[in-house]
Amino acid sequence: MNLDLSGKNAYVGGSSKGIGKAVAIELAKLGANITFSGRTETELMQNLIDLSFISKSEQKHDYVVVDNSQPEKLKAAVERHQKKTAKQYHILINNTGGPPSGKITDAAETEFIKAFEAHLICNHILAQLFLNDMKQAAFGRIVNIISTSVKQPLPNLGVSNTIRAAVANWAKTLANETAAFGITVNNVLPGATETGRLKQIIENKSNTAKVAAEDISQKMQDEIPMKRFGKPEEIAAAVAFLCSPAAAYITGINIPVDGGRTSSL
Repeated sequence: MNLDLSGKNAYVGGSSKGIGKAVAIELAKLGANITFSGRTETELMQNLIDLSFISKSEQKHDYVVVDNSQPEKLKAAVERHQKKTAKQYHILINNTGGPPSGKITDAAETEFIKAFEAHLICNHILAQLFLNDMKQAAFGRIVNIISTSVKQPLPNLGVSNTIRAAVANWAKTLANETAAFGITVNNVLPGATETGRLKQIIENKSNTAKVAAEDISQKMQDEIPMKRFGKPEEIAAAVAFLCSPAAAYITGINIPVDGGRTSSL
């Protein structure tokens, strides 16, 4: 099985920590050159140091400081980075922290607009910036890290459920339009994964229900067939496979990585 990504350049969104960082590390292990992206420069710099211990001498990694809540500034920052480094990107990982939890009936209009810009619009901007390079190389991989809510809406995540579904449909449309160029577009749908986001959700549920966070956590794990939360590295493994040459004939699909929690096929 060909998993070699040597010579490929990968832009990994939201990679200062959590799932994004785990994806960047996994892609680097397969030989890719990584561009970390996120809001906190000190964390991105530390990630470069961490990668130096597992990378080969020919691999070149860097980072760009961006904020997906400001689409135009994101575009300008990435364009400056492209011009400065002359990098041609073969792999794009779209990964942005989810909108705040809450019932859809309580959501303000502005919450939908902010989430739409941060997720779909920023994904689209990055795809448009990199698609020509992918077409020229006859190799492209776009993986969107979304949520299992694409298949089964989750309680108390009204805005997230809505926007994640929009991203999934955008991705399917893009997959159909780019497949003939050797570009694949797929969505990985993490379930409950050990990240800061999950910790926040548990704390919110604890505060709302007046129940200990430990009890909320255990109840959530009991509802998962594997009886545990996922690890960022497990999500990263699925993403890395989809980016590899071995996955060249897989496009336009949603892959849950959730320990079996999603009840639909």
